[in-house]
This record gives sequence, C-alpha cells and structure tokens, in this order.
Amino acid sequence: MAVISSNDRKFRRSPRNPFLPQKHDDYESLEVGFDGASYSGAVFNLSTTIVGAGIMALPATVKQLGLIPGLLMIIFGAILTESSIDMILRFSKASKSITYSGVVSDAFGGAGRTLLQLGIIVNNLGMLIVYIIIIGDVLAGTWSDEVYHSGVMQEWFGQHWWTSRSFLLLLTTLFVFSPLISFKRVDSLRYTSALSVGLAIVFVAITAGVAIVKLMEGSIGMPRLMPKLNDQASFWKLFTAVPILVTAYICHHNVHPIENELRDPAQMKSIVRTSLALCSSVYVATSFFGVLLFGDKTLDDILANFDGDLGIPYSSLLDDVVRISYAVHLMLVFPIVFFSLRLNLDGLLFPYAIPIAYDNKRFFSNTVALMGFIFLGANFVPNIWDAFQFTGATATVSVGFIFPAAIALRDTNRIATKNDRLKSWVMILLAVSSSTAAICSDIYSIFNFDNGSGS
Repeated sequence: MAVISSNDRKFRRSPRNPFLPQKHDDYESLEVGFDGASYSGAVFNLSTTIVGAGIMALPATVKQLGLIPGLLMIIFGAILTESSIDMILRFSKASKSITYSGVVSDAFGGAGRTLLQLGIIVNNLGMLIVYIIIIGDVLAGTWSDEVYHSGVMQEWFGQHWWTSRSFLLLLTTLFVFSPLISFKRVDSLRYTSALSVGLAIVFVAITAGVAIVKLMEGSIGMPRLMPKLNDQASFWKLFTAVPILVTAYICHHNVHPIENELRDPAQMKSIVRTSLALCSSVYVATSFFGVLLFGDKTLDDILANFDGDLGIPYSSLLDDVVRISYAVHLMLVFPIVFFSLRLNLDGLLFPYAIPIAYDNKRFFSNTVALMGFIFLGANFVPNIWDAFQFTGATATVSVGFIFPAAIALRDTNRIATKNDRLKSWVMILLAVSSSTAAICSDIYSIFNFDNGSGS
C-alpha cells in the first residue's frame, strides 16, 4: 500500500470535507473488500449513539411529570429530534457539505464551525467520563448519601486489590475500550452496537417481567398519571425534567460519519427514523414499566433501585443480571461516542490535514491522549458531576437543537420552508428554556447543599 504523506497537498482537505474518508474517495481502501455499510449496521450504530446512560434517568423523569405527560414528552422528543436531523441532512446536501461542522461552516463561517466542534467535544467528553463512573459504580461500588453500595465484583469475590475500582477500570480500558476505539471506520462497530442495543432490551424485558409479576400478585398499584403539584416549588421542579428529555436523543454528531460510509447514502433518512422508533420504544417501555414497578420510590438513576430485594424469587440474581448487562451496554456505547469525539477534536486541531484515518501517528496520539484524559477524569478528579451538568445543559442542547435550528433560520441556500422556520423557533425556545431551567436548578442545588452543610 502506498504511503500518503501528511504534507501531500493533493490529499489535504477543507473543513467541509469529512474527517474520515467516505466509501468512495481518492484514497486507497482502509479495508479490503469493504463495499459500504449496511442498513442494519447503520441502524444499530445510530441507535447505540442514542441509548446511553440517559435510559436510566427517564423513569424518574416520567414519575415527576406523571405517566401520561411523561410518555408523551418522550414521543415528542423523538419527533423533534427527527426534524432537527432532517434539517441537517437537507441543508448539508444543499451546501454540498458532508460533515455537521461543514454545514455549520457554510452558514456561520469558521467561528460557527469551531463552536460546534467545541460543543461536541465537551458533550462527548462529559458523557464518556460519566459512562466510566457508572461502570465503576456497578463493578466496584459507590457511596451515596453516606451509604455504601457494594459493586457486583465485590459482592461475588469480596474486598481485594483486584476488585478495587481503579484496577477494574484499568482492565476495562485495556481489554475492552482500547481494541474497540482503535477501529478507523464506524461500521466496524456494528456488531458491538447490535449487542449493546440487545442488552438495553434485556434490561427492559427484565423490568417489564418483574412489574407484570408483581402487578398480577397485587403487590403494586397503578402509578400517578399526572404530575403532583403541592406548591410553587413543585411546579418549577417540573422544568428540571425537560433537559433529560431534550438530551435523551442526542446523536447528531454521528449522523454524517455513518452516512458517509453507507452503501446507499439515500437510506440515511430512513435509518434515522428506524433508529428513533427503536429507541423511543425502548425509552417508553423502560419508563412505563420502571415507574409501574417502583412508583414514587423510583430513584433518579433507576439502576440504584436494582440494589435490593425486588420482592420476587431470584431477586438477587435479577439484580446482578440487570447491573452487569447495563455495565456491558455502556462499555459498548463508549466506542461509538468516542469515535465522533476523536473526529471533532482532530477537525478542530488540524482542519486542513489529511483524513485522520490515513495518518497513523495522529490517529493513535489523539486516541491515547483522549483515553488517558477520560480515564484520569473518571478516577481521580473529585466531584465532576456539577461541572458536567452545566456543560451538558449548554453544549448538548446546542449540538442537538440550537445549531440545526440556526442553520435553517440562516438559510444560506434559500431552501427553508415556513414549517422549517416554525420548528426551528420551537427548538430554540425549548433548548434555551431547558438549559436555563437546568442551570438555575443546579445553582440552587449547589447553594442549598452548601447552606445545609454549613448549618
């Protein structure tokens, strides 16, 4: 295979070209015999991008909103996400851009492109660090409200140096993350993505099964259908649920990398609809059966509800199956989110270099640096949660809704319809209001906690 020099002007790209090569390009194929990604592989990769850690927070959100408004909001979120991705794809085609940052650059120039890339980097870094923290909690245990919840490995084998949090996460990084983040094509992750979606469905099936058994026994009742409003504070608390619903479907940063590898790029809109239908079904089922099972005792992270007696036979076994399957699910979500993180960091640092897949030194140095930062952040930085709640409330909603809406309103190619403009204003209003509510809620919680601690 011929070696492509990073100084070869012929192969340099503009910021509107893909960070990785398309199926058909001027470069030699990365994989012999690769003829483009399949429809099913693309659906699994996009679905895995969507269904990450957010699935565990949705039941508590639905409990807070009430069953009927909560489930309707999940469906509304899917519809709004489909509209935002459709805008990105249509305006990308009109501007002849084949990256998300490319269409933003076409509308707002280099400054807009840089802001988008920073937003994706902050969003993905935050998510990946949180994923590792959750994996560590499941495997090695964690403290919550001065109560220690033991991890699965410690429950099985006891307290040893090789069941400690840092060692288990180091093993996971070396033997799970490292091989999976070394692939240069997103389609290479199609099988792990399919398994990841399958494990999310396993969680739904177990939750539904336990809820149905207990319902037939008469040991649980119907959950609250509408929100409970006792005072003004409970009314305003409803708005803190909106950011979770808004960010549950964020996958925009992986749409173009998946489309660029498709055997038939015209299938992308259908792939988006199929993925959103699959994920919204998982979200609705998880939320419905989770709230039905635990009712008002549904915790902010429903995984914590599977840390005790479920009131049915083999409860301990089911708890372990749920926690282990979810930890493995997050391990398999990790590389698909890492993929777009690496692409956007490279695009930000080297906007005119050759595609990163053809520069092994750049590819592996970026990979090692990012993985090292994420690992250290998850293990040794105290209390990162508050910081990422702020960045998530700004960067995440910007990537998912503000930028697509702004592109449509800017309309540099004069293709926006009245419907596009109406949807864009709805997206911006929802994004800004949810971000403001989340930030104010976080500030209030921090100061309220500080005052409580000092009293």
